[in-house]
Amino acid sequence: MAAVGSIGPLAGMACAGPGRGSIQGLNFRLGLLWALPPVAPIFVPMSDPVFQIRIARSMADIDAAAWDACANPPGVDCDPDDPQRERFNPFLSHAFLNTLETSGSATSRTGWSPVHLVVEDQAGAILACAPCYLKNHSQGEYVFDYAWADAFERAGGHYYPKLQVSVPFTPAQGRRLLVAPGTNVAAAQAALVEGLRALQQRTGASSTHITFPLKQEWEALGQNGFLRRTGKQFHFFNRGYDDFDGFLADLASRKRKNIRKERAEAIVHGIDIEWVTGRDITEAHWDAFFAFYMDTGSRKWGQPYLTRRYYSLVGEAMADRILLVMAKRNGRYIAGAINFIGDDALYGRNWGAIEEHPFLHFEVCYYQAIDFAIARKLSRVEAGAQGEHKLARGYGPVETYSLHMFEDPRLARAVDGFLQQEREAISQSIEIYGEHVPFRRDLERELD
Repeated sequence: MAAVGSIGPLAGMACAGPGRGSIQGLNFRLGLLWALPPVAPIFVPMSDPVFQIRIARSMADIDAAAWDACANPPGVDCDPDDPQRERFNPFLSHAFLNTLETSGSATSRTGWSPVHLVVEDQAGAILACAPCYLKNHSQGEYVFDYAWADAFERAGGHYYPKLQVSVPFTPAQGRRLLVAPGTNVAAAQAALVEGLRALQQRTGASSTHITFPLKQEWEALGQNGFLRRTGKQFHFFNRGYDDFDGFLADLASRKRKNIRKERAEAIVHGIDIEWVTGRDITEAHWDAFFAFYMDTGSRKWGQPYLTRRYYSLVGEAMADRILLVMAKRNGRYIAGAINFIGDDALYGRNWGAIEEHPFLHFEVCYYQAIDFAIARKLSRVEAGAQGEHKLARGYGPVETYSLHMFEDPRLARAVDGFLQQEREAISQSIEIYGEHVPFRRDLERELD
């Protein structure tokens, strides 16, 4: 597969425009947006007089109930064929996004400057919204565009700032263009897209990226000027199991024995596993978990994204939507994983440990998540980005999606050519992984 950085159309590209070739130019473009005081509303002109778009500089500037009515409409059932009928997604809630900002995790200082889009009617009622950030790097996104940025910079362009429509640090699928019930969905989403285009031009951003949307949004926006990208993750699907043994019964004999062996060896050194959720979560739990997160994150990524204050704040705001899986040995917590509980899914997020034990990672992150999903009758577990090692542990390959729109047509053409090849490669890899799922052959035929 060709790398974007080697694609011909970028060669020799020069980036025109005043100030675009320097740090001063970057500061000038950012200043177009940041010259106004944080409390001042910023409005983007709209072609449709029915709507007005406000750019909110923080989640605190948006009414929580109005945002949540768009993000997680109350009483709405799950319909996988309709992206407007998604059950509660904790990451889209005002509480979660606001906590990322107030904790100092997703702010302008960390390269995530909030520029949330809010569609209002002429009376100021919120009809639709989208979580959006102006970024000066590509960290914490889990959809990698470093090669694009490098190629564009080497060709004389400036890739940053860029706009990112996403949930920071969270590779979980969900709606990205959020529309309140009773609103014309197509018209409101079109207004959000128009607002994104205007904001991209106003800030001098090179591009707009919508990461981990639902497939329906991916298909629709792919017809509206966005380039479509795919990726893959590994998810567990609960097929109505009564317990973990019921899940194991669906596996091939060798895989079943291997999982039982791993689970036994993970706790052989006197390790106990606890589920902690709701009001049972204390600051002592967060202290222990943050130590795990910092130790493991520093070794793997160099600079963990989330602050200690984030965990306290998200625990206060969303305790009933959090599951901590904690491993204890000799009366001391030694490892843990944080999961978020949706109405239909369990989302595994961060893990860490201060002691190394064989298979403990698999037990705490994957097997305990399956146990919990079965007990709560959740339909699936999304265990985060990448991870082919999840395949043998009952997590099957699924396609993920992202959308990309570029200001420079030459960059757009180069990336488009790459994405056509990449989509085919991703599709083939998912098909190959699907041939190696650990389920019994007779069950595989039934599932097909």
